[in-house]
Parts: sequence; structure tokens; C-alpha cells
Amino acid sequence: MIEVRDLRVSYGGRVVAKVPELDVAPGECVAIVGESGSGKSTTLLALLGLTEGAEVGGRIRVAGVDVTSASPAELRAIRGARVALVMQSPQAALSPTLRLGTLMRRALRLHGVGDAERVMAEAVEAVLLDPAILRRYPHEVSGGQAQRFAIALAIALGAEAILADEPTSALDVTVQAEVVAVLRTLCAERGLALLLVSHDLALVSTIAHRVLVMRAGEVVESGPAGRVLSEPSHPYTRELLEALP
Repeated sequence: MIEVRDLRVSYGGRVVAKVPELDVAPGECVAIVGESGSGKSTTLLALLGLTEGAEVGGRIRVAGVDVTSASPAELRAIRGARVALVMQSPQAALSPTLRLGTLMRRALRLHGVGDAERVMAEAVEAVLLDPAILRRYPHEVSGGQAQRFAIALAIALGAEAILADEPTSALDVTVQAEVVAVLRTLCAERGLALLLVSHDLALVSTIAHRVLVMRAGEVVESGPAGRVLSEPSHPYTRELLEALP
């Protein structure tokens, strides 16, 4: 679903993210971890051609599309409809004047998805939300509900992969567990490919199959989550683990 080789993202000649290899298969969760400024989010945005003003090199294939050579129309065709980006604070991206149902209907219509009412109801139920939430405005829902609504929107659009940038960092521990449980179920039952960016190694250990550790724009360690998080080979990974409460 996602295939990256020798990705290099730079601004004004300064390299901010360099990833030799990154693959995410259907039903798999891969996590990119590291401190702020390590290049995690830049890597995520590069996969959808959203690094405006950057020089991007290497091979990036997402949902069968070569991102580095794709036209704007080809990129628009996969964004949302096949690959969805879920941000840290989804409420900031939701219009405060529109009910959630109206927002979702407009997105479905934009991407040509029919039978909107059925699709919407099934999508919100898949993320353990009451369909009544579609009648609410963004300010009337909690952070966890907004995050699950963003995931529901991706499901409704038929996304085969989700790129999630710190999707639980603004949530309390109980709600974090709910969101992670939803993502884990979607991977297992729907074959969703999930690329998760996080600095929370405890959270990553509960969901990721493989982990990439980034520092100062470079991947310093990668491998199966169980091995990386229990027997890290790089000193920086050990530092991250030692910093856990």
C-alpha cells in the first residue's frame, strides 16, 4: 500500500528527513517515533505530496501512485478517497458552523460516494460512535469523539490507508485507549494500512507491527516492534525507552 525508497526531503538545501526504506502493507501498522523535530511529520506529509516548497527525492508509491511524479489531479484522486491523513487536532480542521453530518456529506459528494446516509451511519458505528453525533457541531464533541469522527470520515470515503500524525497526544489516557482500540480493529478486520507518527513509545508498543526511530531527520533504527522496543540496538532508542514514566 505504501512503498518508500531513499526518501529525501530538504528545504533550501538542508535535509530535514531522510528515510532509506518504509513499507506498509494492508492490515499492518508501522510507527515512526522520535522527538519533536526529528522529521516524523515531514515524512508523513511527503507521502501525499504535501511538503510545499520542499525538494523531495527518492521513490514514493502510495496506493499505486508515484507521488514524486504524479500530477495534482492524480494526487487529489488518492487523498482522502484512498489514503486519509488524520491530524493531531481534527477539531481545528472542522468548520465550526457546520454539523458533522453536513461536513461528511459534502466530503462524500466531493469524492462521488453514493448512498451517503447508509455509508455515514456504518462509518461512525465502526469507530464506536453513536450516529446521533452527526447532528452535532464540532464544539459539541470531545477531543476523542472528534478524533474518531476523523477516522470515520476516512472509512466513509473508502480509504485503504490512514496516515495518523500524533492522533492521541492531545487526549487523556482513557480516550487514548479507545482511539487505539478502534485503529487496531480497523487494521485487523478491514485490512487497513496504518502509518502512525508518535513520540509515545508506550502507545506504539500496543499497536505497531514495525517501528522506525528517527533522530535529526534520519532513521537510526528500524525493525519489528517487539525487537526494537525490547532490545534496541541504538543508544537513542534506549534513551527514548528510559524516558518512559
